[in-house]
Amino acid sequence: MNTILVKKYSGDLVPFEIEKLENSLFKSGASPELIEKITKEVLSCLFEGISTKEIYKRAYSILRKSSNALAGRYKLKKAILELGPSGYPFEAFIAHLFEYQGYKVESGITLKGKCVTHEIDVRAENDSEIHFMECKYHSNPGYKSDVKIALYVHSRMNDLIANYQPKFPNKKFTGWIVDNTNFTSDAIQYAECSGLRIMAWNYPSKGSLKDRIEISGLYPISCLVSLTKAEKQLLLKEDIVLCQQLLDSDEALDLIDKRKHKKVQEECRELTLPMVSQA
Repeated sequence: MNTILVKKYSGDLVPFEIEKLENSLFKSGASPELIEKITKEVLSCLFEGISTKEIYKRAYSILRKSSNALAGRYKLKKAILELGPSGYPFEAFIAHLFEYQGYKVESGITLKGKCVTHEIDVRAENDSEIHFMECKYHSNPGYKSDVKIALYVHSRMNDLIANYQPKFPNKKFTGWIVDNTNFTSDAIQYAECSGLRIMAWNYPSKGSLKDRIEISGLYPISCLVSLTKAEKQLLLKEDIVLCQQLLDSDEALDLIDKRKHKKVQEECRELTLPMVSQA
C-alpha cells in the first residue's frame, strides 16, 4: 500500500501506520478477528488527508456494536478530554491514580512556600517521597504545554520545596506538571534537564498517563457508553470521576436513572479489569 498521509488534531500530516491502529485496538481488548475486521474497514476508506478523528470514529463505531467495554477502553484518550469543562475532575482523577500507588493524597490545597503561598492541585506523599503537582487540563487534543509553563511551574515548585525540605530532611521532594494532552519539545527538554517531572498522555515512554490508567484499571466515567453526556456531567459535579466509584457506592449510582443501574454496573465491571496481561 502506498503511503497515505493523515491529518492529526494538531493539523500536522503524518504517514498512516496500520500498526498503531492495531495496537490501540489490541490494548482495548479486541480479539484478533475483530481487529482484522476493523483494519479492513479503515483501509477501505483511507484517502489522502483523512483526519485521525474520522479513522477513530469508524473504528469506534464497530467496537461499540461489539462491546461497550471495548469501545470505552478505545475512547480513553477522548474520555480524558471530557473531564471538563473545569479542570477539577482531571485533578481529582490524577489524585486517584497516585492513591492507587499507595500515596496519601490531597487535592485543591494551598501551601506556604519559602517566599509566597501557592495553590497546589495535588499533593502526594508516602514514607519516602512528597510530590507537588500542577495539573493542566485542555479540551483541545492538539494543545501542547510549552516551556514557559514549565518554567513557571518549576519556580513555584522550587519555592514550596525550599520551605518543606528542611522540615522533612529524609524525604525526596519532586515537582510535577501533569497534562492531559502533550508538551512541546522545549518543555520536555527543560524538564529532563532541570529535574521537573512531567507526565502527559503518551509521555514518558514508561509511566505515561495512558500507561497508568491501563495498568490500574481506573477508568474515568467519561468512558462509559451507557451514560449520556448530561449524566456524566452530573456525576462529575458530585466528585464521581471513576467507574470504580459507581461500583463501590450505591449513593453514586443513585445519581443516575435506576433503570440503568444494572447495565452501568456491568459495563463498569468489564471496563475496570486491569489490562496488564495485554501490555
